[in-house]
Amino acid sequence: MTPVPAVAVPHPRIVAITSGKGGVGKTFVAANLAAALARQGERVLVLDADLGLANLDVVLNLFPKLTLHDVFTGKARLEDAILPAPGGFQVLLAGSGMVEYSRMTPELGDRLRQVIADVAPRFDRVLLDTGAGISDVVLYTVSLSGEVVVVATPEPTSLADAYATIKVLAATQGRRRVQLVVNQARRAGEGRAVRQQLQQVVDRYVNPSLDAPVRIELLGELPVDPCVRESVQRRALLLESQPGSPAAIAMVGLASRWLERTS
Repeated sequence: MTPVPAVAVPHPRIVAITSGKGGVGKTFVAANLAAALARQGERVLVLDADLGLANLDVVLNLFPKLTLHDVFTGKARLEDAILPAPGGFQVLLAGSGMVEYSRMTPELGDRLRQVIADVAPRFDRVLLDTGAGISDVVLYTVSLSGEVVVVATPEPTSLADAYATIKVLAATQGRRRVQLVVNQARRAGEGRAVRQQLQQVVDRYVNPSLDAPVRIELLGELPVDPCVRESVQRRALLLESQPGSPAAIAMVGLASRWLERTS
């Protein structure tokens, strides 16, 4: 794999929400975090950057007539492809099953970078809901962000893939600060334990070869909550359908701490 260098970002509050593997709730986190930020007065856009396997529209029960594909091909204006979403934020949706977006080309990279540069000044935060893993498309998308949030669960496979993602981001993009959201925590404090475990592995195998150490910061943990599954099956935001559920309350707290750190 050819390393993807970090590029100049047009706005410091472009945030890549990524994960080492699929199925950890990355898009769920992106959508509900956007809703929690919007509740606190932030102007938020979620851009579905999983260009070939998009599912943000499914999570939000939206049926877009226009997508990023239409913007990229010149069939639609960017303004017309930005849609309001439940929860008070905006979305820019991608298509699904499009093989042309399975690899990063210079043309695709230029178009994606230009779209992000165009939308960033209009919002307080732009959340890039990336694909999972460390493909060239994912790495390039992450390189366009000022901050990186890695979503992981306490499962061994998720932790191994989260470590691999952090390692690659440190080596190819010079990332020295990564924020972590631990989803599906089975007990209070498990997020701290997961962060410590990942940090210890990074300290042992990654940091000795770097000019400055990688630091993993725990943004928050979201508990195992049956309401999450219900909201996903109903294609509804958890913060809209079950605002008093443990995971929804945790998400609101996570958003508040994030705003305090970055204000």
